[in-house]
Amino acid sequence: MTYYNVYETPCGLDGLIMYSDGEYLTGLSFYNENSKPPQECGYAELFIFDKTKAWLDSYFNGGDCGKAPEIRLCGVTEFCREVLELLQNVGYGQTVTYGDIAEKIAAKRGIKKMSAQAVGQALHKNPVCIIIPCHRVVGKDGSLVGYGGGLKQKEALLRLEKTQYHKKSGS
Repeated sequence: MTYYNVYETPCGLDGLIMYSDGEYLTGLSFYNENSKPPQECGYAELFIFDKTKAWLDSYFNGGDCGKAPEIRLCGVTEFCREVLELLQNVGYGQTVTYGDIAEKIAAKRGIKKMSAQAVGQALHKNPVCIIIPCHRVVGKDGSLVGYGGGLKQKEALLRLEKTQYHKKSGS
């Protein structure tokens, strides 16, 4: 069974919906009044949700978040898992480019080149936003590009972290 709970962000962002298999955090994503959890999910108060809420409280207050809640990545490819694991090394207030991640994976695999677009596709499948910080990935010129939660959310998260980035004209 999959369980869910909600977290209302304190800074004007859309709320977050958390998912769990009862033991691990399996999903964390933005929601709004038009999104609802799947019918097969049951609302629950679980220890993992309490732990996630405490972590999120620290994050949104700009403090030391400590150890992240235990995550179980379900239904992601091995490549996606590799990208998401690398991403967890990008610290609060830092950014990395899609190309940077692609270069690291290419080096790890002993190949000449890896596609930055493939990295972007893998990040789009990130089931656990913020904790696995895909919002910290920017374009090669430092601009805000692509984010499953929407660029407005990405910009707000980076602003919260006091991170340098560039807005593309017209955004």
